[in-house]
Amino acid sequence: MTTAYRAGSLAVQDRVGVRDLAEHVGRSIGPGIRPVAAAFLEQQPMLVLGAADPAGRVWAGLLTGRPGFARAVGPHAVSVAGGFPARDPLAGAVTADGTPVGTIALDPRTRRRMRLNGTARPSARGIVIAAEQVFSNCPKYLQKRELHGFAEEPGPRAGAVRYGTALTTGQRRLVRTADTFFIATAAADGVDASHRGGNPGFVELVSPTELSWPDYPGNAMFLTLGNLESDGRAGLLFLDWRTGTTLQLSGFAHTEFGPEGRAVRFRLDTVVETPGGSPLRWSAPEYSPANPPLPKGRR
Repeated sequence: MTTAYRAGSLAVQDRVGVRDLAEHVGRSIGPGIRPVAAAFLEQQPMLVLGAADPAGRVWAGLLTGRPGFARAVGPHAVSVAGGFPARDPLAGAVTADGTPVGTIALDPRTRRRMRLNGTARPSARGIVIAAEQVFSNCPKYLQKRELHGFAEEPGPRAGAVRYGTALTTGQRRLVRTADTFFIATAAADGVDASHRGGNPGFVELVSPTELSWPDYPGNAMFLTLGNLESDGRAGLLFLDWRTGTTLQLSGFAHTEFGPEGRAVRFRLDTVVETPGGSPLRWSAPEYSPANPPLPKGRR
């Protein structure tokens, strides 16, 4: 039996009947950063990081910079320049050595992604992450985008942050039209950050405080669903790829298993919207050919 998975992931793999496949795929998970992974990481202008804030709420946040801002410093560590600005809910998350984090570096330009989970500590440059699990994922459900450039970094008064406990009309519109979001989940022994993609409308707005989305077939690892099986805390990150607005949601999620497939239901507790929170400006998407069609009522 592979030791790459936590108990929650193993439970979901057994329930779905993919344990053998998961054990095979799990051999790709290693503790080291290979040269090809290091080269990929150094080309990226953004890194999504998941962690828990001091109150225990799980969030997914966006770190950005010129390529090279995130780079491997040896086979088992990544240095990230800067950190989260004070307005981000994760600003106070990495304050001590050994903070559990999950990261995903996703490149819309090439439809490639790399995930790295481990522990983080503050550094003179920003953050250093000690790698415990490093692996890549297939390009399924990744929309292709071109990077138009960097906007000026917002000043301390620009883009006033909006806090809430339910989604506003504009925030609901962003969720309804999203083709991509990121999700951070936690377990007793670590954090994971992952990506979800589909045609616009694949995320269903059940109410101003509740979302649902289908769990499309993937690599059989079930790292996200496994964490939800044992914990339930989750953080979502939606991006307006054109304007740089970030929408971060923190709450709880669970998986619903049915005869027609799986769906995840998320109930938010806290909303943080930051207009212009990302300096990156991206093109309109070229949708993945793997995206399943939406149900008739949601097209």
